[in-house]
Amino acid sequence: MCGIAGIAIVPGHKIDPRALAYFAASLAHRGPDGAGHFMTDNAALVHTRLSIIDLATGGQPLFAGQAALIGNGEIYNDLELRADMPEINFASHSDCEPPLYLYLENPTTFTHRLRGMYALAIHDRTTGNVTLSRDPFGIKPLYYAVNETNIAFASEPAALLAAGFATRSIERGKLDELLALQFTTGAQTIFPGIKRVLPGQTITIRQGRIAEIAHEAAIEAGPAPRDATEAIAQFDKIMTRSVDLHQRSDVPYGMFLSGGIDSAVILALMARLNAKPVLAFTAGFDVAAIADERDAAATTARAVGAHHERVTITEKMVWEHLPQIVGCMDDPAADYAIIPSWFLAQRARQDVKVVLSGEGGDELFCGYGRYRRAARPRLLGGRKMRARSIFEGLDILRNPSPHWRAGIQAAEAAATALDRSPLGRAQRTDMTDWLPHDLLLKLDRCLMAHAIEGRTPFVDREVARLAFALPDEWRTRKRLGKILPRLWLAENLPAARPFAPKQGFDVPIAAWIAGQGKQLGQLVSHSPLIAQIAKPDRVRSLFNNAANPKQGFAAWTLLFTALWYRHHILDLPSQGNVFDTLSAT
Repeated sequence: MCGIAGIAIVPGHKIDPRALAYFAASLAHRGPDGAGHFMTDNAALVHTRLSIIDLATGGQPLFAGQAALIGNGEIYNDLELRADMPEINFASHSDCEPPLYLYLENPTTFTHRLRGMYALAIHDRTTGNVTLSRDPFGIKPLYYAVNETNIAFASEPAALLAAGFATRSIERGKLDELLALQFTTGAQTIFPGIKRVLPGQTITIRQGRIAEIAHEAAIEAGPAPRDATEAIAQFDKIMTRSVDLHQRSDVPYGMFLSGGIDSAVILALMARLNAKPVLAFTAGFDVAAIADERDAAATTARAVGAHHERVTITEKMVWEHLPQIVGCMDDPAADYAIIPSWFLAQRARQDVKVVLSGEGGDELFCGYGRYRRAARPRLLGGRKMRARSIFEGLDILRNPSPHWRAGIQAAEAAATALDRSPLGRAQRTDMTDWLPHDLLLKLDRCLMAHAIEGRTPFVDREVARLAFALPDEWRTRKRLGKILPRLWLAENLPAARPFAPKQGFDVPIAAWIAGQGKQLGQLVSHSPLIAQIAKPDRVRSLFNNAANPKQGFAAWTLLFTALWYRHHILDLPSQGNVFDTLSAT
């Protein structure tokens, strides 16, 4: 896990070495263990390193033949790829070295054999080309900015902004998406001059201009299991292999444990695969009125002999650190799950540098009720996912856009072409944008803010092949989703109570906002962006009534947006807690 950045120059122009220093400084939190760079007349590569694999000789850039590579992520099938290349005399034990030799074989399809999470940049000295590639799920981020004299790229938009390759302004259509959805869709980010390398893309840059964009084909379904026995056996084999691969590390690792199905599966398999007790971290809040997963997680942890650490998050902690938490979300996702993720990472970093997490289980095995609703006929209560904006009916925004759903509609159209199952189409729609641009983005930024690597065993090629092979009745029954993981848990870790009613996990941010509604409403309503896009009196009323779930969610979205705008557009430092920070705008 690292930070990467670089520049590809249009002929006749030069690279300013100061830009490389800006990149390294901006990405230092992603890679505090070391830094490296490489520069030629037409390109430069910058790498900041978080040492996970090959602590001694794994520094980057890596070189082979005419090519140089920098990478962020982990190639989990590194050992298997090396075994398939007996003729290669590898210079290191870095998991990113085999992709370099695969590139030399075929610069367009070299990622197709990779099993892992990655954002890669390769410079070819023979052609002068720079190639950018991102894993098919979008687990690891990569962004680029096209300018008159160059194309610059980086792991985070903040690095491109800091180095002056894009301006601190807002793409209004993406702001409309953020306010309506809590995340943004597609290649275009909220910054007009910055785009995402999309999941599964390989972009070839020639002479400082994009010459080709290749898209790896969507992951297809594998063979369908014949019956329950075979389905459970396949799940056991494939998930065991995935967790085993995701544990490959030369540094200590642990896991994030909730009270739910996905993390319980990972815990059970880690306990099976490790001789020592698994180190598990669970977050909870000091609010008695909300659902708390810590007791359920503790029961599950005891059943496998795990060492369980509870992290208690208080209202005071949130108000003190919220400017920092929002500040790490340069590509904004107003998902209040960033709060427990950030505090869990802060605590876990005291003991480990790697954590496994359950992201992706709901998307792959149909865990959300919205999938079932989307699959039903309208006469039976069916409805589209994300059909309503967060602010619909609240009369808060001055000029709400009617086009905020365009990106979701594009994802729905693509999913329809890929999957005949109504449930499968709903899942694939979420995997296009929600998964990479909300859940995985949140995990990446909150963990990398503390220089800790997050790994997601459910978000894996072979796991996806199994998940998409399942018929609808193996995805959901009655009101339950994730049928196959539940059946597996019933056999392998019944203490997780896989068929118990879902307790859920909530962040009491709405109640906390309501308790501070008068002060927060005044501050947010006067913040520069919110004053421009929203009605101040309605904003203040919204915050005073934040105890209502819908209004509380909308108030949180405005609070996040106000803090985000201050940090990433106005480029102002945090001034202590949330109240002091907003007061100083």
